[in-house]
Amino acid sequence: MAAPRILKVVVSSGTGKKKDAKQIEFIADRLARITGQKPSARPARQSIASFKLREGDSVGLQVTLRGERMFDFLDKLIHVALPRTRDFRGLSAGSIDGMGNMTIGIREHTIFPEVADEDLKDIFGLAITIVTTAKTHEEAESFLRHIGIPMRVDEASKH
Repeated sequence: MAAPRILKVVVSSGTGKKKDAKQIEFIADRLARITGQKPSARPARQSIASFKLREGDSVGLQVTLRGERMFDFLDKLIHVALPRTRDFRGLSAGSIDGMGNMTIGIREHTIFPEVADEDLKDIFGLAITIVTTAKTHEEAESFLRHIGIPMRVDEASKH
């Protein structure tokens, strides 16, 4: 059995109610600064009248990192960004799914050093998914702890 490895890291942000092109451009610029790669727009798959959403409208931005950029981003996330988070005590092991992938929710993009903005009026959140080759929750948890992902110790694994 081969040891697990990280395949890719996906960083995404929903644009939600932000229909203004300037706001979407702002989020795209900040995502590009954080990841070092230009984000791609994610279109809506179907129209939903109650959300005033049409098929094809941009509902989010996404960046997929692989190789050197992926490892640089993870290093920055683990050693710089997460420690800057207010009241950070480690990530929950419950954020690892049954397929061995971990999804981290970040409430404020300002924890990254590239976007220490003076104007903090437009703060947005990010979802960071670490896709691994691990087959189970336990295997992924052990692997992610080993590579340095800060996880809570007091919490017993829920799986």
